[in-house]
Amino acid sequence: MSGWTHHLIIAPILVPLVVAALLLFFDERQRVVKAMISLASTLILVVVSLALLRIESGPNDFDGVYLLGNWAAPFGIVLVLDALSALMLLLTALLSVAALVFSLARWHAVGAHFHTMFQLLLVGLNGAFLTGDLFNLFVFFEVMLASSYGLLLHGSGPLRVKAGMHYIAVNLAAALLFLIGVSLIYGTAGTLNMADLAARIPDIEPDRRMLMEAGAGVLGIAFLIKAGMWPLCFWLPTAYSAASAPVAGIFAIMSKLGIYIILRLTMLLFGEGPSAGFGADVLLYGGIATIIFGTIGVLASQALGRLAGFSVLVSSGTLLMVLGINDGAISSGALLYLVSSTLTISAFFMLIELVERGQDAGAIVLAVTMEAYGDADEDEPEEGDGVTMPGTMAILGICFAACGILLSGLPPLSGFIAKFAMLSAMMGTGAIGVPPTATVWVLVTLVILSGIAALISMTRAGIRTFWSSLEGTVPRVLVIEIVPVMFLLFLTLALTIQAGPAMQYMDTTIRSLGNPRIYIDAVRKAAPIPDYDGATSAEAGGK
Repeated sequence: MSGWTHHLIIAPILVPLVVAALLLFFDERQRVVKAMISLASTLILVVVSLALLRIESGPNDFDGVYLLGNWAAPFGIVLVLDALSALMLLLTALLSVAALVFSLARWHAVGAHFHTMFQLLLVGLNGAFLTGDLFNLFVFFEVMLASSYGLLLHGSGPLRVKAGMHYIAVNLAAALLFLIGVSLIYGTAGTLNMADLAARIPDIEPDRRMLMEAGAGVLGIAFLIKAGMWPLCFWLPTAYSAASAPVAGIFAIMSKLGIYIILRLTMLLFGEGPSAGFGADVLLYGGIATIIFGTIGVLASQALGRLAGFSVLVSSGTLLMVLGINDGAISSGALLYLVSSTLTISAFFMLIELVERGQDAGAIVLAVTMEAYGDADEDEPEEGDGVTMPGTMAILGICFAACGILLSGLPPLSGFIAKFAMLSAMMGTGAIGVPPTATVWVLVTLVILSGIAALISMTRAGIRTFWSSLEGTVPRVLVIEIVPVMFLLFLTLALTIQAGPAMQYMDTTIRSLGNPRIYIDAVRKAAPIPDYDGATSAEAGGK
């Protein structure tokens, strides 16, 4: 990576930041102009993310280090692009385009500064994926949270405000824990640059290492709150189900941000040395508990929004469990599962609004009650020709069925391929044990049961929604609303067709993460660019 392409690393942060500031100069009555500018920004992010992913998947050596201010690490701020961060940038960009297009139908006009908050959310997400410094991770984390507060409350309403207040309180506590953990780590290691920190940890004295690990544990709690690990996850289903459909669609990536940071820091800081394996048991058993809690919630959910919220917990629990196992073959399948489940849940959140738009709330409650007490309508079926399902309902039904297949992990879509890759690795890898141990059988059983629970719940909800005798009106669905849902589901189909190259990319990513020396050397050896007189910024500052 050289020349102008090197500056593409900062584009995912700079583009939405500039656009967010620019949008403030437009009056709220100029919504069309603001929407077009915001949409152009997200499309640019897709192009830039594709270029960065293509660069990282090429044969070149790892050199994706960008020195902000032209100061060498660890004294200057650095952005680091590798295969994992490039993947997350692309996933975020794709979700942002779908969510933003969906919002243009009506949601962007029900409150003030929607597009500015949306762009700032992208700044926080992209910055967190790219930063190579813990303190700047905190800065981007706060930018993301601040914008998410406004987006969650966007559209007002008593349920949304109540859920928003809980969401704000929980995430403010997480931010405080983040700051405490960062302070403890800096006090013991003397640095917050991730690469420099990874190089110093093995040489820390045993008594100071305990304090450093305590700081890492506090820091981990903040990320586990965002990832939704049990028992830190009670806020998530309510908050996500109360958010507007496009906001919930982009929020699907936020829980994966917690997973990303835990994966990054675990492999980089605690992959080897005296602190190797730190926190692995917590992730393993916490992931198991999260899967169980999420599966129970999926089975118990009658409202589709709650079902989608608990599906986020099942996804997070599965990924946390894999992080606790810390096996490369399983982690490759888990990365594919992360991408597939995020695309599916985002599409499902937006689909829910379209499906429920044609239903009467009282009829839904009555149908659920009659089903629960066995008082469903048992009248004789009417004779005559069947009723043709309207085209809108047919399209929504197909999309709903695709979401059900993906969430439950049934063949042939990408949800099945990802789960099959994880389960086959669990059963066959020598890192865990051959023949499989009792723990492996428990993990395999939980993954399968969570898929069965999703299948049962989605089937039940689908029958009640599309085949119920308590008929509702056919929803009025705009093309601009159904296209983003179909786009995300098409991406899962593309992921299925290109499963071979996708798994190769995931394998390469995990192998790179498993060798932290590559990351450390790249950051430490990144040299400032000389000025026109041959001096670097550091040398010029010294003069």
